[in-house]
Amino acid sequence: MSGAWSSVVLLLWGCVCLRLPAPGHGALVISRDVRILTQKRSTSNAQVEVYSVTVDCKVASRFAHTVMTSSALNKANSSQEISFEVELPKTAFITNFSMEIESQTFVGVVKEKQKAKQEYEKAVSSGQTAGLVKASGRKMEKFSVSVNIEANSNVTFTLTYEELLQRKLGRYEILTRVKPKQLVQNFKIVADIYEPQGIYYVDAYGTFLSNELLPLVEKTVTDKRVHISFSPTFDQQRTCPACDGTLIDGDFIIKYDVNRAQGLGDIQIVNGYFVHFFAPPDLPRVSKNVVFVIDKSGSMSGRKMEQTREALLAILKELHRDDYFALFTFNDDIQPWRSSLIQATEENVAEAMTFVKGIQDYGTTDINKAVLAAVDMLVTNKQDNKLPERSLSMIILLTDGMPISGETNLPTIQENVRRAIDGNMSLFCLGFGNDVQFSFLDVLARQNQGLARKIFEGSDATIQLQGFYEEVSSPILTEVDLRYPDNAVDFLTTNHFGQLFNGSEIVVAGRISDLEIDNFLVEVSAHGSEENFLVQGQTSAQEWDLLYPEKEYIFGDFTERLWAYLTIQQLLEKKESGDAEEKANATAKALEMSLQYSFVTPLTSMVVTKPEKEDGLAQTLIADKLTEGRQYAAVPQHAHYMYAASPTYYVDGDPHFVIELPDREDALCFNVDDTPGTIFNLVRDPQSGIVVNGQTIGDKKVGPDGRVNTYLGRLGVLHQTLGVRLEVTTQDISVSQDGKLVKLSWAATASLKGPTMDLHVTKGRSLTVSLRDSVKFVVLLHKVWKGHPYHRDYLGFYTLDSHLLSSRVHGLLGQFYHGVEFEVGDLRPGQVPEKPDATMFVKGQTLRVTRGWQRDFQEDLKNGENIPCWFVHSNGTGLVDGNISDYVVSGLFKTP
Repeated sequence: MSGAWSSVVLLLWGCVCLRLPAPGHGALVISRDVRILTQKRSTSNAQVEVYSVTVDCKVASRFAHTVMTSSALNKANSSQEISFEVELPKTAFITNFSMEIESQTFVGVVKEKQKAKQEYEKAVSSGQTAGLVKASGRKMEKFSVSVNIEANSNVTFTLTYEELLQRKLGRYEILTRVKPKQLVQNFKIVADIYEPQGIYYVDAYGTFLSNELLPLVEKTVTDKRVHISFSPTFDQQRTCPACDGTLIDGDFIIKYDVNRAQGLGDIQIVNGYFVHFFAPPDLPRVSKNVVFVIDKSGSMSGRKMEQTREALLAILKELHRDDYFALFTFNDDIQPWRSSLIQATEENVAEAMTFVKGIQDYGTTDINKAVLAAVDMLVTNKQDNKLPERSLSMIILLTDGMPISGETNLPTIQENVRRAIDGNMSLFCLGFGNDVQFSFLDVLARQNQGLARKIFEGSDATIQLQGFYEEVSSPILTEVDLRYPDNAVDFLTTNHFGQLFNGSEIVVAGRISDLEIDNFLVEVSAHGSEENFLVQGQTSAQEWDLLYPEKEYIFGDFTERLWAYLTIQQLLEKKESGDAEEKANATAKALEMSLQYSFVTPLTSMVVTKPEKEDGLAQTLIADKLTEGRQYAAVPQHAHYMYAASPTYYVDGDPHFVIELPDREDALCFNVDDTPGTIFNLVRDPQSGIVVNGQTIGDKKVGPDGRVNTYLGRLGVLHQTLGVRLEVTTQDISVSQDGKLVKLSWAATASLKGPTMDLHVTKGRSLTVSLRDSVKFVVLLHKVWKGHPYHRDYLGFYTLDSHLLSSRVHGLLGQFYHGVEFEVGDLRPGQVPEKPDATMFVKGQTLRVTRGWQRDFQEDLKNGENIPCWFVHSNGTGLVDGNISDYVVSGLFKTP
């Protein structure tokens, strides 16, 4: 089969790396939110020359149209697979993707997602090549596509996307991420901005710009337009005169703002569509009533709680004296700091800061009770006239987990909160950490005039929290209504807003139904800090050439596309947060418009099909856009393969057995379900005398899903030849040899070196064991909050080095130590859309397997790293030799 393999190349926005050989042609899935499982690459990249990388961005009235292009030449004497990979803003919609291969251009077509999926499934059903790509960062998503290119041939990839720039803290931002990883002959970033209101401020900078590169950023600013370019030469990109490394690695950022006048704002009527930008300057702030609802359950322990306290202390200092505030902490109970909101005087803020410093984490999570208590306090205080009449009420909820106390049904909680708030205040939700149920918080906020923001764990989490608060800390208007002639406008986007914050902007767009209208009447009303805000005026349709005389700065009929973009975004929000009828109507309309305007949205996919080649196979490529928090189990780019490799292996979690195949970045996995207390033989080598057994423990009680999960609770390691016994539990570590017993605690870092064995304990985390001339492994300690209603502490077992064990090694894990040979083909839809099924041929068996993932906790003990794997059902039956019962032993140091 080796003769069918060909070289594979990865182009990462100009980064070219050779992949290991891969067979054939076929179908490929490209998904905006699904991580690609690429294979290990070799270091030779002389076979492909990336000679051009360009980014061309045009912005007209905040609507950005970006074209990313990359060209490469396959200089090898054989065909290679070249991949194009870019990062684009999460708020953007892909509108076009094309490939030009030897003067032939293949252009993408946007189709309804289910139809696109059917094309993909038809293409892969015969075992052709397949791939999934994932990308989801803080601001960016990743797009990737691979295609087989003949020897000495060129390929040019072009990706186009569009977005409406959002004003935050008084600035619009255009962010371009560039990571060429090598020198590029033609590298260029160009941005042209045209704003009819006039340019007030503009700045361009890069996280990678050195003193030498900074002068290469050219910026030309006139009254209404900006031209920015950055085009370093081949040599200017070098890290040093004689180096091949590149300085270009990071974000290129443009920030700007426009001139603003008092009154209606800026209204543009062109070609049958209008757009209204409203952000009046110099208005006094409206005082606010804010209740901070802070999760202090056990899952917030450690750095999360430290950063929450740090952020709250900084936020409290920023409260204005005319604001009123309250603090609630909650776990399975609620603890209000005061019985009502109080004014943010210097003395009250100081007392609140003392309270915040004393917040300690413990208990479970009852979000329903906490939020309803905050709502009740705001409503009661307002009714009792304890709060200013002209003020804005809001709740800021910060949590990291799922509700597991009190009311735990998510739709019920959302409905309870919606009814309690009843449009009288805003709810902002901050989801802290990787495991947060963000979609639940997102709907909860959108149903109540707020928004949700994911706070990513990291050293800057405190800054993220402060940054969010800064965005909503200064309301300038409430209950904002923008009204237009009923008989002249249809298909209007949202025109009522609960609040307008300083530094932000309201955008409304619509279609003009009366194209003959001369005077377009506009009225904006709202509540201000001291009096009502009311402004009226009229405008008229403008000739395109007069409004946008700088034609080279404009792309197509952008006013209509801006309206379509904004409409689809708002329909997608209704699709998630409306009632059943609203959801159905919003979904249907959003799909219709996505197809009409060729936007890749969560309802559509872009399909690119190359004509059949000599082998009779076409290549089908599908680009998807998914929603925040959704994840696919990545399928390797070549889902049909056969090989023998030296694996790595571990058992962790519930308990999950994983055999990693590093040469392909793939893995096999299976679960073992049995009663708590069962002892399994994991490894045994009759020749060296090594035995490793693991005993399972169960949850404290049956969980909400009706199951009792099991985990590794004890490990026994026996070296019969050396006379060593090692017992590891979640409480301590015991080692005995020649009648001597030594105990080590998990509570302290310690090392124990001997003539036959070395032990090293990392406090509260891991035990590393090295047995002379045989094996090295790590035991991880997973600490669970003591008050958790279901789970308890457990262990994970990871083998680091086993190459000295004999060919007779066996056991649930040991049988895989010297490799496994298998084939996977017939990829097809599974019971869960994100987890396709396939057929595996292994050890003379034909098995149904499912693409899923397990977590490897070696590097990140708390969150782990997702490892995509082929899951073998029924306790690994067919993959594991014999039956699971064959591996059960009667004692921790017994052999089968």
